Amino acid sequence: MLLSEVDGLTAATPQEWDALRIKYLSKKGVVNDLMADFRNVPAEQKREVGMKLNELKTALQEKLAALKETMAASEDNHDDLDLTRTPYPVRLGTRHPLTLVRNEIIDIFSRLGFTLADGPEVEDDWHVFGSMNFADDHPARDMQDTFFVTRQPDVLLRTHTSSVQSRVMETMQPPIRVICPGRVYRNEAISARAHCFFHQVEGLYIDKNVSFADLKQVLLTFAREMFGADTKIRLRPSYFPFTEPSAEMDISCNICGGKGCAFCKQTGWVEILGCGMVDPNVLEANGIDSSIYTGYAFGMGVERITNLKYQVKDLRMFSENDVRFLEEFQSAN
Repeated sequence: MLLSEVDGLTAATPQEWDALRIKYLSKKGVVNDLMADFRNVPAEQKREVGMKLNELKTALQEKLAALKETMAASEDNHDDLDLTRTPYPVRLGTRHPLTLVRNEIIDIFSRLGFTLADGPEVEDDWHVFGSMNFADDHPARDMQDTFFVTRQPDVLLRTHTSSVQSRVMETMQPPIRVICPGRVYRNEAISARAHCFFHQVEGLYIDKNVSFADLKQVLLTFAREMFGADTKIRLRPSYFPFTEPSAEMDISCNICGGKGCAFCKQTGWVEILGCGMVDPNVLEANGIDSSIYTGYAFGMGVERITNLKYQVKDLRMFSENDVRFLEEFQSAN
């Protein structure tokens, strides 16, 4: 092979380039064969032939390197790219309905001065029950109601986000004004109206001279922001271990406007949350002087609010990841 032939070598693809490398520079290539025949060259010609073989090998190496650079430059050249071409259609995802409602709840209470607080989903008995004034023999502590971690009876999946309130009270001094959104777990049979996990948003406000009237006004503002300016509320006496007095709050049915329908069971009212004044035992258990400070707390299920807002009748739809169901909320994003 003559040096003049090297200049004529071409390769348009990586495969063609590799074929040239194998043909000329591999162990079974042309150059290696010429080197093997070098022993048969007469002694007086070895110097001249050896120099030409080295020149040929160097020329081949430089040519192959140049061809490789040319191909790389060609791959980086986007002159043929049409920037006016319509992009391929990409279907955008949507936020989950529970996320939409949770974010709206957070936004409303944030404008009322509440800050976000978070805590672990795997908790201990003290933060879930003990600090919240639950009696030692309270039914919520039974395995039929709560998921306990195997071989660790004091470790469980939180049944409410009140455990976050407890951790906040342990580390902060009043005034405290927080909301605690998160997932909670309860040992319940899964059906259209119940699930073993769901989502809550709980709120806590502790300061001097906090009254039940303050709680009522905050909840009325929330209800009207979430369901409309004409929404009415009512508070019914109830019982919770961590609040005293306690109440459940109803809103006027946003479907029939309070006139009575199948959804509100002809009453005109729909229950959406529980609330009350923080029990002094809870304040003391978490290191806050109940003779100086008072407070209120409330808690609501995000699924419940979502049901009312979007009229989703089956709770299981929220966790089944049915794309057809989720696409219904594209306009709400």
